[in-house]
Amino acid sequence: MAGPTPAFWQQRFETGSTPWDRGEAGPQLQRWLDRGAIAPGERVVVPGCGSGWEVAALAAAGVDAVGLDYVAAAVERTRTLLAAHGLAAEVMQADVLQWRPSMQVDAVYEQTCLCALHPDLWSAYAAQLAAWVRPGGRLLALFMQKREASAGEGVVSGPPYHCDIHAMRALFPSIGWAWPKPPYAHVAHPSGAYELAVELVRQA
Repeated sequence: MAGPTPAFWQQRFETGSTPWDRGEAGPQLQRWLDRGAIAPGERVVVPGCGSGWEVAALAAAGVDAVGLDYVAAAVERTRTLLAAHGLAAEVMQADVLQWRPSMQVDAVYEQTCLCALHPDLWSAYAAQLAAWVRPGGRLLALFMQKREASAGEGVVSGPPYHCDIHAMRALFPSIGWAWPKPPYAHVAHPSGAYELAVELVRQA
């Protein structure tokens, strides 16, 4: 496969080598919750849920959260976190490139999954998200901005992989997703990079 293998991520979680982990939910999620971009009772998928901070925050807000990760150690971390706080959410070990919900969901919170996938897999992942989200539903995305100098020579480096906004517009075109007008909020990342916070709405 292109990019990191499940064994790579399993080892990271088993050894605690997760420098991207804030130890809490990302700040943009609370901003979206505060302004009603995600409402209690809505079904929201968190692909690549990792340690589960966002799944727990959504569950605490009364959201019907679904956490997905394809490595067992991440799934266990998320379930342990939920249990420690007396929260309930569905957490599954699943490949985001294969999984399908039983019915379309209200929103996807995309923070760490896209930038962890090799760009060769981005088109397949984008097609998955388009199939998951109901018309009028949202893709709440944090696009990683971590362009390396070697990119000027054509080198693809990661994870995390740089999510250039031009590439994001091609992956999630306006024929299928309504884009807000820029500029987009910058969200600081533990790596020293930053993310662009963008709320896309699924077109009918």
